[in-house]
Amino acid sequence: MSRMIFVKPSVLRGVVEAPPSKSYTHRAYAAALLSSGVSRIINPLKSRDTNATKRACIHLGAEIEEEENHVSVRSGEFRTPDNVIDVENSGTTLRFFTAISAHAPVGYVILTGDDSIRRRPMEPLLKALRMLGVECWSSKLNGTAPIIVRGGGIEGGEARIEGGISSQFISALIYASTKSRRGARIIVEGEMVSRPYIDASLAVLTRFGFRVEHEEYYFFEVEGGQHGAACEFMVPGDFGSAAFLMAGACLTSGDITIRNLSLDLPQADAAIINFLRMLGCHVEVMENAVRVYRAGRACGGEFDLRDSPDLLPILACIAAKCSEEVVLRGVAHARFKESDRIMVMMHELTKLGIEAEPLPDGLRIRGRDSIEGGCILDPHGDHRVFMALAMLAASTERGCIVKDPEVAEVSYPQFLEHAIGLGLNAEVLEE
Repeated sequence: MSRMIFVKPSVLRGVVEAPPSKSYTHRAYAAALLSSGVSRIINPLKSRDTNATKRACIHLGAEIEEEENHVSVRSGEFRTPDNVIDVENSGTTLRFFTAISAHAPVGYVILTGDDSIRRRPMEPLLKALRMLGVECWSSKLNGTAPIIVRGGGIEGGEARIEGGISSQFISALIYASTKSRRGARIIVEGEMVSRPYIDASLAVLTRFGFRVEHEEYYFFEVEGGQHGAACEFMVPGDFGSAAFLMAGACLTSGDITIRNLSLDLPQADAAIINFLRMLGCHVEVMENAVRVYRAGRACGGEFDLRDSPDLLPILACIAAKCSEEVVLRGVAHARFKESDRIMVMMHELTKLGIEAEPLPDGLRIRGRDSIEGGCILDPHGDHRVFMALAMLAASTERGCIVKDPEVAEVSYPQFLEHAIGLGLNAEVLEE
């Protein structure tokens, strides 16, 4: 029996702690696995996606002990997994550990996941890994999971990869190449998307003592044979998850303060601050906190999301309440996320009477000041779409039913708890 929630008209007010960053939790686990000794990851996110990365580390030889607010990761020698690595719905886990799995000592590593994961493109990463001497392929021979990787290490050399599909490909190559025999030169061809995620990857590697030279985002020189240094890494709060609550305050003319947010480490989704301001929201950045209050005048305009594609669903929902046209561009790669986010957002906004036109690289949205609601919204199994639609539903006149609330567990398990604590009027229904 599937669950739904009936989100009634609401106003979000109050103070809440941002959840830990999913991106940094993934990267800290991967860096700890590649390092020697015992690392402590403080305040890691515990979600379905990050649990998949934690299990992948254990499959490949790490010993992990969990405490109340940190985990200890002991690593040394890689091992060949006894079973298939199931990444569930985590694209980050699939990309990073496809590359890292090449360091298994013997045999083959098999990685797979849910229906969504088995549709996501992997061939660019597989081709690049082959250039570095890794035997790897799709079991279906179509560039999608299940993926098979032969162990034995990475020789190294030069690899070229397109930058327009996923920055995770480049991050995965960089991480795995730190332990290659000859080092690696990674050349990115075409336009690079999601560049702040590369910055995050390099920031974590630096904390763990790895050395990577790079020229802008098009050439990376990775020294081989590195061992890294076990360290203590504090996971920052997640701007991507906090963005939904910030937008909720904007959409419902509320007033919320989100603590545990800092700009000390690069985060792609910190761009939400400027986007909200440009869309007419009032945003105050404080030390380790952000306040969003009063909706202000809803403005239109054109916005480039190339470096922060995960903001597409929530910005599309804010655009639905703008009286002027909003164009969201630079996110052709959003079609390869947990869902085709361009088409899914177009369909769901149309249900609410919003004019939404898909573009090759985004959406054109003509919103309205008032949305009646009264319909059933479907996130299509996508955690970010669900959270965005829940916030938009709260701003409608009659409220909406939103399907599959459990998908939020992928990245933000406390989303509904936090939102309800801030005033979201939501009732759980059984279908």
